[in-house]
Amino acid sequence: MFHFEAIKLISENLRDSVAEAKSGQPGSGREGMALGQYVAGMGFSNVGLGIDHAMAHTLSAHYDTPHGVACAMLLPIAMEFNKPVCAERLAKVAVAMGVDTTGMSTDEAADAAIAAVKQLSADVNIPHVCEAMKADEIEVLAKDAMADACFPGNPREATLDDVIELFKKICPAA
Repeated sequence: MFHFEAIKLISENLRDSVAEAKSGQPGSGREGMALGQYVAGMGFSNVGLGIDHAMAHTLSAHYDTPHGVACAMLLPIAMEFNKPVCAERLAKVAVAMGVDTTGMSTDEAADAAIAAVKQLSADVNIPHVCEAMKADEIEVLAKDAMADACFPGNPREATLDDVIELFKKICPAA
């Protein structure tokens, strides 16, 4: 319940919040995001986080990447990785993000959720790659991510090779 409400609030308010921050003008977007992050925190304090956060913590530690940026950069990658075991949940994410899933199969709705996350990230200028990352550092990053306290909460088992492949998707030199 908390997560789907947070997804709805963030989807509805992130674009406006970023625009308000850039303009210096107050508005309802920032207020909506404050509520969204609060509700999200209530949700993840009860169930854990998973591979997205484990990998994001690693990017933040190694490259001083802001945590929210790292999470957003990795989120569609983690969603695609986890889709085989949680397509129904991802389909619900699409609905929470305001996607009309009428007539879509579960897999199509899950793909629509991933596309909606990618679009939201693009709309607020989340980078697609971590420019500081170097290909020869990926194995160390993957090992660090797998040692992170959030890693065991992932819905799909991931091997070292899996995590290496996921990190390669945001490495400019891989």
